[in-house]
Amino acid sequence: MQAVKSAVENLNPTRVKLSVEVPYDELKPSLDEAYAAIGQQIQIPGFRKGKVPARIIDQRVGREAVLQEAINEALPEFFGKAVDEHDLQPLGQPEVEITEVPTDESSELKFTVEVDTRPEITLPDFSAISVEVDPLEVSDDDVEEGLTTLRERFGTLVGVERPAAQGDFVSIDLTAKVGDQEVDSVNGVSYEVGSGNMLPGMDEAIEGLSAGESKEFTAPLAGGDFEGQDADCVVTVVSVKERQLPELDDDFAQLASEHDTIDELKTEVREQVEQRKKFEQGIQARDKVLDQLLDTVEIGVPESIVKAEVDSHLEGENRMDDDEHRGEVDESTRRALKTQFLLDEIVKRDEVQVSQEELIEYLIMSAQQYGMDPNQFAQALDSQGQVPAVMGEVARRKALSTVLEQVAVTDTNGQTVDLGELDVEDEADDDVADDDVADDEAQPADDDAATAEATDADATAGDDDATDAETTKA
Repeated sequence: MQAVKSAVENLNPTRVKLSVEVPYDELKPSLDEAYAAIGQQIQIPGFRKGKVPARIIDQRVGREAVLQEAINEALPEFFGKAVDEHDLQPLGQPEVEITEVPTDESSELKFTVEVDTRPEITLPDFSAISVEVDPLEVSDDDVEEGLTTLRERFGTLVGVERPAAQGDFVSIDLTAKVGDQEVDSVNGVSYEVGSGNMLPGMDEAIEGLSAGESKEFTAPLAGGDFEGQDADCVVTVVSVKERQLPELDDDFAQLASEHDTIDELKTEVREQVEQRKKFEQGIQARDKVLDQLLDTVEIGVPESIVKAEVDSHLEGENRMDDDEHRGEVDESTRRALKTQFLLDEIVKRDEVQVSQEELIEYLIMSAQQYGMDPNQFAQALDSQGQVPAVMGEVARRKALSTVLEQVAVTDTNGQTVDLGELDVEDEADDDVADDDVADDEAQPADDDAATAEATDADATAGDDDATDAETTKA
C-alpha cells in the first residue's frame, strides 16, 4: 500500500507550505465511513436504513458529496501525519487548498496547507550574561515607612470638624449625569481622599470640602452604556474622619507583634524591609535578563497571529480605528509572543518538568489573586480545558528561574548578588507572561484534531481567550 507523501516549503522563518499527496487506498477507509454515515441519513425505497449500496448513494446524493464528506473527515489525520513527518509545531489557522480530488482508484487526493509555525531559536550561553541591579540598602526612612504602614493597620478613625484633606476618610453621596439623564447615584460611600480609585477628578473636588458641602466636576465614565463619555458629577461630603495612629512604644509593639519592646519590633521591620528589597533585586535581575535575551536572541513572530491578537484586543475595547493604541498593542503582543517562544524553547531544551506540588502552589496563588476558593478555581480551569496552559506557564516561570541561576548578577556598587535564596518565579509579576496582552499564548497544534491555538500571552490562568482553529474543510 502506498503511503502518504508530503513535502515542506519554508515561506518565511515562521510560515511553511505543506504539499500532501494521499493515495486512494489511504483515503478509502474514510470513503467507506462517509458512505456509512450518509447511508444512515437517507431512506431509499427497497433498502433498509444503513444498508444502501454505494452505487445507489452515488446516484442519489452524488459521488462528489461522498468525497467531500470523506475528505473533510480525513484531512486532520493526513495533516497531522505531514506535521509529524517534518517535525513542525503549527500555530494559528491553517489555510487548506484542495488541488486534486481522486476520481478513481488510480488517482490521488492532493492538497496544500499554509500554516504558521514556532520559530527556530538558538539559545545563548546563559553564563555569559551579566546584569546590574540596585544595591541592597535599608535606610532609617525605609524602616519608618514600614512602621507607619503597620501603625495604619491599627489606627482608628475619628470624626473631625474641618475640611477634608489627603489621607482623610470621608462618607460621600455621588451622582453622575450624561445630559439630563442620571446614569449613577450612590449614597454613604466611604472613600479615602487621595486614593484615586473612583472617578478622575474626584479627589480634587473633595479636598477642601467640609461636611454638608458639595462640588461639581466632570469625569469620563469607565463602564456601562455610557462608557468613555464625560459625565457631570456632583459629590457631597457627609462626614470627615481622620486616621489617628498609635504611639510607637512598647504597648504598640505588644499589640502589633509578638515582641515586648518597640526596639525588637523595629529590628523585625528592618529585616522584613531587607527581605523585600532582596526580592526586588531578584525581580529587577529577572526583568533585565529577559530584556537582554529578547534584544539579542533572534525570535521570529508569525504575522497572522499578531494581527489576530491585536484585532481581538482592540475589538474587545471598541478601539479598532485607534491607530496609536494599535501600535502599542502590536508591540506588546510581539514581546509577549517572543517571551513565550523563548521560555518554551528553554523548557524543551532543559526538559523542565512541573510537579503536582508546584502546580497546586501556582493555583493557590492565582486563586487568591482572583479572590476565589482554590478548589473552585481549579475546577473552573479543568472544565475549560486550561490546565495544560497553566502547566505551561508554571514551566516557563521555572525555566526563567533556571536562567537566573546561571547569569552573573552584581549591584551598582560592584557587589555580587546571590539570588539562590530567592524564589523569584513565585513573585506575582505578569510582565513575564503577558506584557499587557490579554493573557494570550500560542499553543502548538493538536495533530489528532489538526487544530492550532493562538491565545493572548498573560499566562494568567483562568481567562485565556483560546481560539481553536480547525483545518478548513474541503
